Amino acid sequence: MTDLFYLSAAEALRLFRARELSPLELMRAVVERAERTEPAVNAFVETMTEHALRAAAAAERRYRPGGDPRPLEGLPVAAKENLPIAGRPLTDGTLLAPSRRAGETAIVLTRIEAAGGILHARTTTSEFCCMPMSHTRRWGVTRNPWNFSAAVGGSSGGSAASLAAGTSMLATGTDIGGSLRAPASFAGVVAFKPPHGRNPILPPEGLDPYQHHGPMARTVGDCMLLQSVMAGEDPRDPASGLPVADLRARGGVHGLRVAFCATPGDFPVDSEVRDATRAAAESLRAAGAVIEEIDIPWRLDEVNRALWAHFGNELATRVLELDRRQPGVVSPYTLAFARKGVDAAHRVDSATGQVLAASIGARLDAIFGRFDALVLPTVGATAFAAGEDYTDTRLTVNGMELDHFADASLTPVFNIHSTHPVVAVPSGWASNGVPTGVQVAAAPYDDGTAFRVALAIEAALGTGFTGDRRPAPAPGSSPA
Repeated sequence: MTDLFYLSAAEALRLFRARELSPLELMRAVVERAERTEPAVNAFVETMTEHALRAAAAAERRYRPGGDPRPLEGLPVAAKENLPIAGRPLTDGTLLAPSRRAGETAIVLTRIEAAGGILHARTTTSEFCCMPMSHTRRWGVTRNPWNFSAAVGGSSGGSAASLAAGTSMLATGTDIGGSLRAPASFAGVVAFKPPHGRNPILPPEGLDPYQHHGPMARTVGDCMLLQSVMAGEDPRDPASGLPVADLRARGGVHGLRVAFCATPGDFPVDSEVRDATRAAAESLRAAGAVIEEIDIPWRLDEVNRALWAHFGNELATRVLELDRRQPGVVSPYTLAFARKGVDAAHRVDSATGQVLAASIGARLDAIFGRFDALVLPTVGATAFAAGEDYTDTRLTVNGMELDHFADASLTPVFNIHSTHPVVAVPSGWASNGVPTGVQVAAAPYDDGTAFRVALAIEAALGTGFTGDRRPAPAPGSSPA
């Protein structure tokens, strides 16, 4: 049998129902795995082991005759630290300000617990969730379980690393520019950026159309399972009045019209990432989809200007003021973000940003006027270096030295146009041992099609956890 901590959620639920595995046995296996891997991976900022073991024992009773197990009953779930849990600290991953106690729990976490999921740990992020990395002066460096010299990305990097390391079965993250999808790509796991409003978010955060709370898992099916629990209207989020998408009718991809683009516009993409993207597209062709390679005339500068028109706001100003009061405390990449944000606010006003966003969106509309889905790389680079701030060092991708390492991410377009559902799914492996990934985007609010295509890619290419391939539990050790 697969190691208990690498079971899929679907398989664990089957074993629970058959009474061939108990939730308490699974939780103990996950906790023991974390004790072995956490010193090297550093995915957790807080563990809730005693609570988790009590909840697992209660879940075990629900699987006895006459019990009433819920959809996620007994499954270990890791929560990104910036998702509040009432009474527990929120830190923003920073030493610049004291932690504060959350007054209420994030809506999606409340729903996970109501469905029987067990929140057993909270995961690392970047400082203020402002960059696609997961190291901070507060928590240290979160490393990629597949290659400990590589970063796992971010800002939901701890959740992705935990899934890859086998220290959670399901996980949650947030995404305001790719923070679910980028770490999923580097960790070889699956993430879903839902359309804005699909998964409700507490105010005032939920008022930002770039913001999304979403699920992460090791398989597409498990990601769908968690998403089905997280979605649905809540009166505290005025954007959440969308009908819940029906993800049960999976179907195949025969006859679907799928576009792919291995190198959108002038975005830099490594040759290994391009090859993996083509392999994903060809796997869909073999499954009966109608595949066409297209050019997408996106320009990196145009996308960046639209982004900074949005991000050059109060967070950047706040960080600079905190740094003025406490110099040398903030992470270098955070300070660089803040300076760039304030500078951009003087150069790109919101009206210009809206014009740029409309132009980018018009090209997406043209694609989805002809196609049911679009496949493209998630991140153009094969890795970021663990612990590297990229303030003095430049990242080079495909021979191109980037102005900023975040320019390697191809995710922000779908935050600028946040109604598109996007599934990030593994596409293969780079020669450095780090997974690669693709994004599967569908027309606005068409979650089902995005998941259908992602399922087909996974069926053809497998997952990072298929067969005997596993991350090592610690640097220099043999695979688990």
